Amino acid sequence: MAVSPPVCDFGATMPDFALPDPAGRMHRLDEIAGARGTLVMFICNHCPYVQAIADRIRRDAADLQKHGIGVVAISANDIAEYPQDAPAQMKIEAARHGFTFPYLYDETQTVARAYGAECTPDFFGYNANGELQYRGRLDASGRSAGAADARRELYEAMVQIAETGQGPREQIPSMGCSIKWKA
Repeated sequence: MAVSPPVCDFGATMPDFALPDPAGRMHRLDEIAGARGTLVMFICNHCPYVQAIADRIRRDAADLQKHGIGVVAISANDIAEYPQDAPAQMKIEAARHGFTFPYLYDETQTVARAYGAECTPDFFGYNANGELQYRGRLDASGRSAGAADARRELYEAMVQIAETGQGPREQIPSMGCSIKWKA
């Protein structure tokens, strides 16, 4: 069932975290945050919405990192119910798509709850002061990839945030699979 998160809560503070990657190495937000902004993405391995855009996520993340924006992806799904989202599979997916950013596992789901994540993918774009400025979609893709020349909404918004500290006022929410919460 498709879920769409709420609109951007402009100015909301970026929650701190320290989470492991699939190899067990801890990554802290202050090590990930970029000088000009930070993109926090909630994704997972099995969601068709994420699979449809995984290569676009890699492309946009790599381009945003060149603009001084820190990027991280977090999976918070319950792996007892969805074993395909386990860290071993996360490592495989990150390598398969050539992710240039940490892909971390939120086993307790406390980070996902702190951010208010609701679906995969769910994008949170922060300015250099750690204030939320974007909570929209990557582009017009859905369960399948959109047109090759689809407007790069997330990328454009994050570049604007890096340059001005402010996100666009018009944002279209992301859509995806619900976070698989533990019982």
